[in-house]
Amino acid sequence: MKYLVRVIRFFVGIIFIISGFVKLIDPMGFSFKLQDYFAPDVLNIPFFMPFSYAIALFMVTFEIVLGVMLLLGYQRKITIYLLLLLTVFFGFLTFYSAYYNKVTDCGCFGDAVKFTPWQSFTKDMFLLVLVLFLLFGQKFIKPIFNNRISIIITIFSILFCGIFAYYTNKHLPIIDFRPYKIGNNIQQGMIIPDNAPKAVFNYYWKFKIGDKEKIITTQGAYPDVDGEFVDVVTELISKGYQPPIHDFTIEKNGEDYTKEMLDESKLMMIISYDLDKANLEGFKCIKTLTDRALRKGYKVIGMTASMSKTAEIIKEYELNFDFYFTDQTTLKTIIRSNPAVMIVEKGTIVQKANYRDADKIDLKP
Repeated sequence: MKYLVRVIRFFVGIIFIISGFVKLIDPMGFSFKLQDYFAPDVLNIPFFMPFSYAIALFMVTFEIVLGVMLLLGYQRKITIYLLLLLTVFFGFLTFYSAYYNKVTDCGCFGDAVKFTPWQSFTKDMFLLVLVLFLLFGQKFIKPIFNNRISIIITIFSILFCGIFAYYTNKHLPIIDFRPYKIGNNIQQGMIIPDNAPKAVFNYYWKFKIGDKEKIITTQGAYPDVDGEFVDVVTELISKGYQPPIHDFTIEKNGEDYTKEMLDESKLMMIISYDLDKANLEGFKCIKTLTDRALRKGYKVIGMTASMSKTAEIIKEYELNFDFYFTDQTTLKTIIRSNPAVMIVEKGTIVQKANYRDADKIDLKP
């Protein structure tokens, strides 16, 4: 029993630290995921949305620090009960996501590891069993260091999380797990292989046969029925293959400019998923950078989901480029800054920067 508790203690502590750290790399991304849960059609608590980043930062710090405390054996009783509370909370979220199919990715391990909703719930239930085992075997959890050293390490863990998140917020995540990371080609990311699994649907056909109604289930073909068609309901059984990039478009006035733009050899994208939420002072840096880029022969475009405000921004900051429409979720996925800069060459992403680092963008002659 004693040795099993030691193994489980080490395993659970490491899992919580890793889970928290991959979210700490990109706390903005985790805050976007929390906003999905807060939405009116999910948990219906939209009043939390303005605080999503602060909540995200608190939760990832809480997760990491509890993992550290468990490894240290510091305040074992409080630590285990808090781990139990956190596991139950995450279990509720993942069950809700899985049962009601509301949020298809819990964000448990950020963008580093993707789980289906039911996989996420299963993982949380497995952790819950392990934490309960630690609860009943807590007498075998002994501190590694004395209280003073344990407190110092715990405080250091909190400070590390705060400093790390501050750096990420001021710049960009130090590791990019998303399909839009530097070096990836956008066109290639949208390719669907010929042998890729197709989406599977069930079709529930309702017919009136005589004086009765009958429902016939198929997976595509219209049934051969001698009766009057009434209705059909479609149910997604399997999504099939979904390419890493499946929602990227560049549009303006109803026209699609995606291929044209991605064929450019020197393309600078100024990205702002929502101009109402952008740090508008950042457009001063953007103005200097884009003017320099235009002189060096770059094609410069803005990309936003809030087209109604573009004329105002262009006029106020004397910008010399036009804005194009792209889906807001896509822009949030591309880069975690508002506004931000991305350099693309023939569809390949070569540079990305927070607007604060606009002066560090290397422009080709």
